[in-house]
Amino acid sequence: MALLDRVTTLIKANLNDLVDKAEDPEKLLKQLLLDMQNQFMQVKTQVAIAIADQHLLEKKQRESIEAQKDWLRKAELAVSKNEESLARVAIERSLTYEEAAKNFAQQIEDQAHQVQLLRDALHRLEQKMTETKAKTEILIAQHRRARLAARAGTASIKGLDHDAAFDRLQTKVSEADALGQAQMTLNEPNAEQRLAALEKSDQVDRLLADLKTRLGAGARTETEALAPVNRGLPST
Repeated sequence: MALLDRVTTLIKANLNDLVDKAEDPEKLLKQLLLDMQNQFMQVKTQVAIAIADQHLLEKKQRESIEAQKDWLRKAELAVSKNEESLARVAIERSLTYEEAAKNFAQQIEDQAHQVQLLRDALHRLEQKMTETKAKTEILIAQHRRARLAARAGTASIKGLDHDAAFDRLQTKVSEADALGQAQMTLNEPNAEQRLAALEKSDQVDRLLADLKTRLGAGARTETEALAPVNRGLPST
């Protein structure tokens, strides 16, 4: 039966595999539940029809058995009336109903088996639906958490990249600032250089003062040496 085949396929469906392979697990699980509900209603309808058919077969069997008994009574009556030909006809008719009753018994057995299959399928499908509903809620929640985690992970990576770039930029700025400070330090005289310059300047000042002193003293000596001579010259 195609219906039972479809139900069996739904019952055997592996939710985890379906979710893993689906592009949209949430949509797939909702569709799967909808299919199960539709199949459940169809199986439930088929169970009711199968049971009704079984009851009809049982009714026809009872009617055949009653008819077979009735024709046997007629055959007995004909025998009691010495109507052998009528008795033979009645017996033949009773055998026909007896055969019909046997056929109905076989059909009833087959129908009962079909009813049981449908009932089992209905029960298993109902269990699968309950299980699927519970798993669907869990799997959908897990899938949503996974998507959020993926987004958060991407955002974190982007944030890390941004932070890393900012750190690299900050490092470069710090390095450039340190290099500038170093260059400024190199361009400016240090303490030793400044002291050496002061000493050199002081030495120059002393030498200049000495030179001026010596020159001043030499000029005075020459003037003093020429003074007597100047004094002996006639005034003009």
